[in-house]
Amino acid sequence: MCIKPNIMMILAAGRGVRMDYLTNDKPKPLIQVCGRTLLDRVVDQGVAAGIQNYVVNTCYKAEMIEASLKDRKGISVHFSREETALETGGGILNALPLLLPMGQNGFYVANADPLWIDKTVSVFDQLAAAWRPEDMDVLLALVPKTQAFGDVHDGNYFIENGRPRRQRPGERDIPYLFMGIQILHPRIFDQVSAGVFSVRDLYDKAEKKGRLGHIIYDGEWYHVGTPEALTDTETRIKGHV
Repeated sequence: MCIKPNIMMILAAGRGVRMDYLTNDKPKPLIQVCGRTLLDRVVDQGVAAGIQNYVVNTCYKAEMIEASLKDRKGISVHFSREETALETGGGILNALPLLLPMGQNGFYVANADPLWIDKTVSVFDQLAAAWRPEDMDVLLALVPKTQAFGDVHDGNYFIENGRPRRQRPGERDIPYLFMGIQILHPRIFDQVSAGVFSVRDLYDKAEKKGRLGHIIYDGEWYHVGTPEALTDTETRIKGHV
């Protein structure tokens, strides 16, 4: 049975130092691509998929992030402010009290800075269709490197025997990239201590237990990680979003 989450956490606490001067006066999620902020584009995609509830973590210029979403209509948005950035894993763990009332069987988590163009079904619907909380603790959206644009380096996942395996040191020509979009079950945080840590640690934990799932996304994915990638992305997507 498909158990579609109706709450999503958006990771928006970082500054985005690789964006250089573009984040001197604003956090990276508020950089505009073709006239609309990266953060708004993530929320737009979620709303289009029927997701009505959002938790957004903030740190760098938190008040700007919060002000940018205060007038959104038809959705519920709560903020998890961090005095010091807790990284991805620490930020999600810190926000669990806001996520659990609606996310006991799983919740979406999305980075605030990627941009993607669905080819057929929404990436959120693709994840929901594949989500099996009885068998999975983590479900990752992966995209073939050939469908990734912008600030893209090597991939970070192989598919072996139908399961995702994260790259090991020294490996090259890795065919799949994590899109920064996923479903997590709150049990993956059991016995995890609060603090600063990467959510990748939890992917590795799930992988070792055989509880890491994946989908292969069929659309285009753009990583807007540098000023040059921003220019390239705007050129490529103009007229499509």
